[in-house]
Amino acid sequence: MAAAAAIAASKGNGGGGGRAGAGEASSSRRKKGPGPLATAYLVIYNVVMTAGWLVIAVGLVRAYLAKGSYHSLYYSIEKPLKFFQTGALLEILHCAIGIVPSSVVLTSFQVMSRVFLIWAVTHSVKEVQSEDSVLLFVIAWTITEIIRYSFYTFSLLNHLPYLIKWARYTLFIVLYPMGVSGELLTIYAALPFVRQAGLYSISLPNKYNFSFDYYAFLILIMISYIPLFPQLYFHMIHQRRKILSHTEEHKKFE
Repeated sequence: MAAAAAIAASKGNGGGGGRAGAGEASSSRRKKGPGPLATAYLVIYNVVMTAGWLVIAVGLVRAYLAKGSYHSLYYSIEKPLKFFQTGALLEILHCAIGIVPSSVVLTSFQVMSRVFLIWAVTHSVKEVQSEDSVLLFVIAWTITEIIRYSFYTFSLLNHLPYLIKWARYTLFIVLYPMGVSGELLTIYAALPFVRQAGLYSISLPNKYNFSFDYYAFLILIMISYIPLFPQLYFHMIHQRRKILSHTEEHKKFE
């Protein structure tokens, strides 16, 4: 899942979160950016999403202070996490109608990968919700998304603080491996429960003469991280050097 999100930084539109961002439209394609109404909508959307992920961050901190433990903090932010991560599906629509200049296919893959992990794994396999690995990817996602949506908002307003830009193209160095580790460990923890319950699996014989093994499907997803993670991670490193060095050069000329 996070492997897909990694492309975000490489495209200049989505640090660890990975989606084609609303804000990049104004910075990377100023001449063909969204119109006034679309820009206003995208600003509101990104402000709301930033606020939503801030709510999740505050919820995690408050739950930790109240419990005095980081175990099972997922339950304290389960509803807002599901709501705002699912809300990212709108980013596919943004690409489809052309107000954000990014690939619909790529954005769909990136968004759906996270939605899949939230609903088809964490929500569907209740036993993994108390795993520390869930907290690992939730923290990584939360920090990433606060930075990402803030970046988009300020970019749309043509007033991007360097600190936010730096954070967007730097913190992924830690957050991306952290998120990937949490996702993989969560899927791995779900495997025995999926196999035991036959979750989402279809066995033969049936009238459609079709079978599907969800357990094997999850294993294939885990294996897909092996070629994707290093390739995307080092590509992001390359993009970081390119973008931040360009910023430094621009500052010198100013």
